[in-house]
Amino acid sequence: MPTIYDAIKADHDQHRSLLNEIGETSGDSAARQNAWSSFYHDVKSHAAAEEETFYSKLISKTWGQDAARHSVHEHQQLDDLMEELNEMDMSSSGWLTKFKTLKHDYEHHMDEEEEEVFARAKEVIDESEIEGYGARFEARKKEERDLIDEKKEDSLED
Repeated sequence: MPTIYDAIKADHDQHRSLLNEIGETSGDSAARQNAWSSFYHDVKSHAAAEEETFYSKLISKTWGQDAARHSVHEHQQLDDLMEELNEMDMSSSGWLTKFKTLKHDYEHHMDEEEEEVFARAKEVIDESEIEGYGARFEARKKEERDLIDEKKEDSLED
């Protein structure tokens, strides 16, 4: 089973790949729609699982609180951008401009998490305390993804 750090990093690598894939598409194409949908749903479930497992543990440690709060705040800002993009016409220049902002901000967030937050977490959370958190993260992410899929199905039925 992967460590929490490996599980989060694996998601980040997938998200970087999807961001690049989306950036190479144009207009309201099926390729852009599919890549965006994959990115959107995976990031939503990733962020929820990360906050409920990794950040909840980090915030319980005094020295990790600022890093955790900062990252959770960035999650909210990124979520707001993704919701704005969902409401926009993918073929508009405004969509691409906002997407580039999201890509830049999210890449910054991932880099900061991997380089600074992970380092701080490893200093304040003993390995024995966080053992099994990779599995918890993966399970929570799946639960969140199932909830997102249920909501999507419900909205299609309405």
